[in-house]
This record gives sequence, C-alpha cells and structure tokens, in this order.
Amino acid sequence: MKRWLKISLKILSVLVVLIILTWLAAAFYISRNKKEVLASILSQLNKNLNGQITATSMEPTLLKSFPGVSVSLNGVLLRDSLWNQHKHDLLKAQDIDVSLNVLSLIVGNINIKQIAINNASIYIYTDSTGYSNTSIFKSKSKTDKKSSPKSSALEVKKIDFNKVSLILDNKKRFKLFNFDIDQIKGRMEYPDSGWTGKIKLMTKVNSFAFNTRKGSFLKDKTLEGTLNARYSRDLDAVILNPEILKIGDHPFKIGAKIELDKSAFAISIAVDDILFRDVALLLSPNISSKLLKFGIEKPINIRGNIVDDGSGKYGDPLIKVGITVRDNVVSIPAGKLTACNFDGSFTNQDTVGGIIGDENSSIKFHRLTAKYFNAPLKIDTFTVNNLARPIATGLVTSQFPLSNLNNSLGTNDFDFKNGTANLRLYCKADIDNFSFTKPVVSGKIQIADADILYIPRKLHLVKSALNINFNQNDLSIQNGHFQLGKSELNVSCSIANFANLYYTAPEKILVNLKMSSPQLYLKEFLPFLGPRTAKKKSNGNKQVVSKELSNVLELSKMNIRLTVDKAIYDNFLAKNLDADISLRGGGIFFNKISVAHAGGQLSLNGNIMQETASNSFKINSKISHVSVKDFFYSFDNFGQNTITNKNLKGYLSALANISGKISHTGKILPRSINGKVVFNMNNAALVNFDPLVKVGKFAFANRNLSNVEIKNLDGTLNVRGDKVEISPMQVNSSALNFNVKGIYALGSGTNVEMDIPLRNPKGDENLTRSEKREARMRGIVLHIKAIDDEKGGIKIRWNKDHD
Repeated sequence: MKRWLKISLKILSVLVVLIILTWLAAAFYISRNKKEVLASILSQLNKNLNGQITATSMEPTLLKSFPGVSVSLNGVLLRDSLWNQHKHDLLKAQDIDVSLNVLSLIVGNINIKQIAINNASIYIYTDSTGYSNTSIFKSKSKTDKKSSPKSSALEVKKIDFNKVSLILDNKKRFKLFNFDIDQIKGRMEYPDSGWTGKIKLMTKVNSFAFNTRKGSFLKDKTLEGTLNARYSRDLDAVILNPEILKIGDHPFKIGAKIELDKSAFAISIAVDDILFRDVALLLSPNISSKLLKFGIEKPINIRGNIVDDGSGKYGDPLIKVGITVRDNVVSIPAGKLTACNFDGSFTNQDTVGGIIGDENSSIKFHRLTAKYFNAPLKIDTFTVNNLARPIATGLVTSQFPLSNLNNSLGTNDFDFKNGTANLRLYCKADIDNFSFTKPVVSGKIQIADADILYIPRKLHLVKSALNINFNQNDLSIQNGHFQLGKSELNVSCSIANFANLYYTAPEKILVNLKMSSPQLYLKEFLPFLGPRTAKKKSNGNKQVVSKELSNVLELSKMNIRLTVDKAIYDNFLAKNLDADISLRGGGIFFNKISVAHAGGQLSLNGNIMQETASNSFKINSKISHVSVKDFFYSFDNFGQNTITNKNLKGYLSALANISGKISHTGKILPRSINGKVVFNMNNAALVNFDPLVKVGKFAFANRNLSNVEIKNLDGTLNVRGDKVEISPMQVNSSALNFNVKGIYALGSGTNVEMDIPLRNPKGDENLTRSEKREARMRGIVLHIKAIDDEKGGIKIRWNKDHD
C-alpha cells in the first residue's frame, strides 16, 4: 500500500471516530439533560414570539438524523397572547421531530436544522376586527434587519409536514382556506435577502373560498407538485415561481406572490388541453352553476390571474381569465355553435379603478366565428357586462343559403329548398336566467329568391324575397314578395316591440301587415283554415329555439290590410277586393271586406274559428244589386241543391246574418247554416223551379210556371240547419200570384203552405197598383201545401187547415 493512501485512511478513520464520539457525546448529553435541552429548544423557538410554544415532553430519536441529533417534542401547542379570547390554537401537534446541529449543541447554542410536524393542525385565525393569531411572530425593525440579518433568526434547513390540517380562517374578509396536507417536504436556504426553498406538496382542498358567502373553489380537489419559493425581506413577500401543480388529474402551471404585511397576493394560472366542464367544477358554486349552463366539447386553453391587494375594500379579489377555443362545439341555452372559434376573456373589474364584483364584471368574446344551426356567424366582439344584471351586446354578421337551416332549427316547421340570407345585426339584450329579455336589435336581414315550405300549414312559397329591418325593439318588413301557386303577394309590415315580446310574451306580438296582389287564388290559402299539422318533437339543444319560434308563429296576432285587383275561388270571381282582416289565436276575423262581384257590391264582417273537425263561421253581409244567378253560382248554391243558379235570374240585394260550419277544404257543410236573410229581388225569374213546376201541373196546366217572372219580391228567410223558414210572403209574378209561408227542408220536414188565386195576373195588367192589390185574391183561391212524400221527394196536397 502506498504511503499517501495509508495516511489518508488513517485521517479518515480518525474523522469517523471523531464524528461518532461527538455524536455519542451529544446523545449522552441529551439523554442526561432532556429538560435543559427542551428548555433550550423552546427558548430558541419562543425567542421571536408574541405568545408561547409549549411541549409536554421530549424524547431523543438519535438515529433519525445521524450524524445529527434528533428529538421528538410531544404535545406541542403554539398559542398567541390573545388565545383566551378566540380559543384557536395556531399549532397543535401530537409530535414534532426536531433535528439539531451537534456542534452548536456542544457549545450550548441550539441550532435547529430540520422540523418534521406529524399529526397536527394549524389554524391561522383572523377575527372580524382584523386581529390575527399570527401576530405571535414578532417583526424585526428595519434597523435590526440591516445591522444583523441573521442575529436571532430561526433558520430551519428542512421542513416535513405529514398528516397536517391547515386552516386559514379570516372572519373580517369572509375567507376560508382549509387543507388536509398529506405531505409537505422542503429544503430551505437563508441568504441575506431572505430565504429560498424547494417544497414538495401533496394535499386535499376542503375549502378555498375567497368569499365564504359565494362558496369554495377547488372543492374536494387534490393538489400535488413541487414549488420553488423564496422570501424577500425587502418586499416582505413570498414568491412562488411558476411551476407545474396537478389539480385533480390535470397539470396547471401556477405562480404566486404573497405580501405578508398587507395580506395581499397575486396568483397566475395557466392550463392547456382541459375540458371546460372540468374547469367549471374547480370554481365556486355561484360561478360554476352559471358556467355549466354552457358546454364546450373539446379541450381548451386557459390563462388567468387572481389578485388581492389586501385592503378588503371589495371583498372579492380581482380576477382576469383568458380562454382560447378552436374548432369546437359550444352549447348554449338556445342551441349549439359548431365549428366555433374565439378568444374569450373575463374580468370582474371591467372599468379600471372601479369596483370589483359582479356589477363591474365583463365577459368578452373576440373574433368569434361559428355555425349556428348551420348558419355561419361572425362576431368581431360580443360582450356580456354586469353579471349582477347581465347585458349582452354584439354585432352579428352572416351570409348563407337558406337550405343550411333544414333539420337544424329544432323544428320540422320549415323546409328551405332555395334562397339566400344575408344578415347584419347589432344586438343588445338583458339576460335573465340565461334567456334573452328586453333585447334591442338594429340592422337588417335580406332574404332573396327563397323557396320555403311551411309544413304545419302546407304553404309553399316560391320566388320569395324580403328585407327585414330591426330598429331597436321594432321590426319592419319592406319589399316583400311571395308567390303561392298562381297567387302573388307584395308585402310590407311593422311589428312594435317585437324583439322583447319574442322572448317574453309572444301572444302580445301584433303584426300590422299590408298586402297587395294583382291576382289572388283564395283556394291556395285554405291551409289557414285547417289545424296545424302535428310535428315531430324537438330534441337536445334545438328544443328551446323550436318552442320559441313555433310559439311566436302561432300565438302572435296579425292585422292584415289586403287589396287585390282580382280574387278567385273556384267559381267566385271578385274585383277590387279591399279587406281588413285579423288573425288571433285560432280565429280569422273579417273586420271589413268589400268587393265588386256579379255586377254589384258585397260587403261583410264576421269570423272563422278554427276547430279540430271543421271550422265555425259567423257572417254579417250586405249584398247590393248582384246578379242572383252569378251570385248563387259563385257560392256553390250555399250548400243546397233545391234552388240553384240554374233556377234564378234577376238582381239580388240582401242583408244576411248567418253562422255555420266550413270544412278545412273550404266547403260549407250541409245542414250547418243558421241565421236570417232579408232580401229583395227585382227583374227576377224562377226558371224550372221544381216545386213551382209541380204546382203548375197540379192546378195550372195552361200557364207557364217553368219561367215565372217577378218584377219585385221582398222576403225574409230564417235558416235552421237543413230547414228554411219562409216568413209570410206575397209573390206577384207573370204566371200567378200567391202567398207562401212555412218550412222548406233540405231533408225531411218540408211543410210549405200556399194560397193561390186561380185568376190570371195577365188579366189585371191594366189595373192600377191599388186595384191590383184589391183584386189579387178575388175569385177561386186554392189552398195547398207541399210536404214530403214517401220517396224522399215533395208532394202537393190540399191544405184543409188553412187560415
């Protein structure tokens, strides 16, 4: 063996022996002087305390920190000077392991190198006045710091917390931080500037409440990671460099600055590729309950800062959060935004220098692009201000083919086959329970070359175009043009307070609609008479939009002013139609309609009420000098075939007040009409009227009763279903004069009484009017009646019971 090696081994052996002897000496010293060592340790720990740390006993644990010396302090309590008032122990531990420097112990100066706290609770308490039990720790004066930065500092090289409950309870600021620490390990260094440390953390969060009145962040989440911390004496602040910390199962990059003298802090947070729902569940319930009304399917990136200046002026800390969303699906209460991209931000101090809180909060979406029910949207900036009473504002632009909306509105009401939409809208609205209320909308929507099928009413509109203009709450339509079959309509309308009532009270929406047409085929509008076709139920996020849109279409009221050059319905032809019509609920109300028809004029008012099997109607009409033949032909002989247009000539004027039933296809139901008709006919004729022809065969074979001319006839008819009550009426005609009254039935029940003088009216042509009246019933008078026969026809019998 070489000489230098032998010398080295001897020196090393001496050093080892010296260390062992020193350690044994220290161990012996501690064992023989436990009370003195405990007193020295407690004295060292109590040196800078405004209170007292106590321990019930101390036991050496010599091998734990060899070659250092360790002791275990049992029943440790740390209490501030006002403990008797608030009763909260700052520290209560079953045992604390303290590692001592051997050389300092030999020279009589206890130097603690490591502290391990096990099975303990730490309760940092601040009462409503601002007093904290952390006042137990004295602060050095600036002079002391400069002259002797290390003179009496407690410098622990290592810390180790195991199974420790840590609570920070601030009654003045309504803050509560509660952690179950499974493990905290750290190594500390003490440069002149303060201290630095690397701390490994594993803990569960029971409460992380900046405001206990609003709930806890990170509730029941675990925190795990390593923190690089340093303390600056000049700033009196603890600074945590940004490091990865796992919250739950996701890594967050977190940094912080905590100013001890002001109880102020600033926390920075960054996380990538995290699900929106997972982020929402980390927040306090008052925030998460609102955020969970929304959804983002794919992971997102978030950056945030939480700052508290320590003043307690506003209660809540300043929060600023940024979010990046790319090619995502965003669920909102009114539907889904697909292919969604935006940069979002949140702050609870939108006005710099203003208060911190919901009233000054703001959510902003920048450069938002998405598809809403397949309609592409572009919003430069969308803002929601004042979360206490949220108000949303934004400029929405979009241009798309209408066919994109098929199967996307959450309702099967519409089928778009062609056409384009171009919209540019500035919107401002209150948000009440995540629904828009009191909206203010400005801008326009242009629809061109549209082919639209409205399925509930089976209305197919082609070559349609219109400009929809929003002026804050009001809506107007200009340059509207629709084609329904062969009918053409030019449309304009105005709706006051539309934007607000759309969401809150669609039944109060009143549409004032003006329509004109060169020609209108009324049969093409018969779908309005029928009930809505049942549609499939909506599903998912489309349900809200479907319900709102359908409600507006069916519950809103409409006033229509209609002018038509020519209106056609089967055999009915009218010109210069001028109508004032209202649509309300299940009813169509004819306020005033006038039209030129059959050489005369018709005017009417009334209503049609929509019902399941058929529709009921009530009509008050005035007929002025119309061709009775054309009139009966136009209205399909009013649902009966006894007196038809083929039996009539002349001109009719009448007042009619009738009600009845009309089918969903526009046909008057037989035997459904009730009402009263007061009429006048002049220059009229009854042609081949079967009951009269039969009377002629029975009693007047030598007279022509197949063409009975009547210069003037007044009468009143009361209609009761399938029976027509003929009020007593005098008929003066070219063939005979007669009086008639009774019941004429479309089915069974006919009982018409007639008093017919046999004298020929032609023999009285040269008499004056008064002479004609006197001579009318002279001579032989036949008293007959028309009644039902056994074959369902009519037979003529003598009326033995005549008056």
